[in-house]
Amino acid sequence: MRGEGWRNVALGGLILALVGAFLLNLALGSVRIPLSDVAAVLAGGEASKASWTYIILEFRLPKALTAMLAGAALAVSGLQMQTLFRNPLADPYILGVSAGASLGVALVVLSTGAATGFLASVGLLGDLSLILAAITGAAIVTGLVMIVARWLRQAMTLLILGLMMGYATGAVVSILIYFSVPEQIQAYITWTFGSFGGVTWRQLGILAPVIGAGLVVAVLLVKPLNALLLGEDYARSMGVPVGRVRFWIIASTALLAGAVTAFCGPIAFLGVAVPHLCRSLFHTSDHRLLVPATMLMGALIALLADLVAAVPGSRAILPLNAVTALLGAPVVVWIIVRRGNLRSAFAS
Repeated sequence: MRGEGWRNVALGGLILALVGAFLLNLALGSVRIPLSDVAAVLAGGEASKASWTYIILEFRLPKALTAMLAGAALAVSGLQMQTLFRNPLADPYILGVSAGASLGVALVVLSTGAATGFLASVGLLGDLSLILAAITGAAIVTGLVMIVARWLRQAMTLLILGLMMGYATGAVVSILIYFSVPEQIQAYITWTFGSFGGVTWRQLGILAPVIGAGLVVAVLLVKPLNALLLGEDYARSMGVPVGRVRFWIIASTALLAGAVTAFCGPIAFLGVAVPHLCRSLFHTSDHRLLVPATMLMGALIALLADLVAAVPGSRAILPLNAVTALLGAPVVVWIIVRRGNLRSAFAS
């Protein structure tokens, strides 16, 4: 009972921290807006200044909602990857899934036009092209990794395979960049820095349902994921249809990682760091608790990273990927140090 009580308190604390970070994201930036005005706008009223209302509704609110969705999506996809591969350092970025999604986006952006130019003028068709290309690329790479993983039992080899896929997709992107015009190249490079601020309300209308579908699949998979913690043979002995579960994990990961990569760029470290933070906080590997906790923690960390990237009080905006790396890299180092040595850190 004491453990359950602590976990309920921790979940409540996460929710309160998430609400606080959300309000701070709306209040802080190059222009500081009082929390009372933020609350008034969220309640349907007006801020003290008309420009503040515009800033909140047209820029900061969609950015904060995007950060929450993206953080939850990347964290849950990382949790699923770590469980599926039984690998503490697995996540969509490390295993090359995000690289596959990036290649899909690059094929659309660099072959048809800049994301902020041609695709923006196409409107809904451009948005759908981006997200479809990203999800397809993510699904292909995830499927390839899964096929090879059936023959490769060593986690280190699997991670190296993911890195090689990342290098291969990077090589294809480099070739595309070589034959592209400067405007397209600039748009793609800016996109690779990662950002939650470029997502419009129209794009959010596509992003939210896709991420919602991926998260629903993850919630429905909590029992099979718990069974997979002890290996596929054990899961089969418990009556789990491993092949079907593997397919839905791939589908969920492709939806989550692909959708986020399409509109926010390839964001690293959230997927690998957040699940471990949740395991340490709640002292459990039970996915019935880890999945919702990871959603909340991922959304919170993404909001905090975006707040740091916005550099409150300044007009400077830091690359989001740099901030997430500064937050996530120490967690990865902690994982390796905690396990004693690098070899055991990669053990399945």
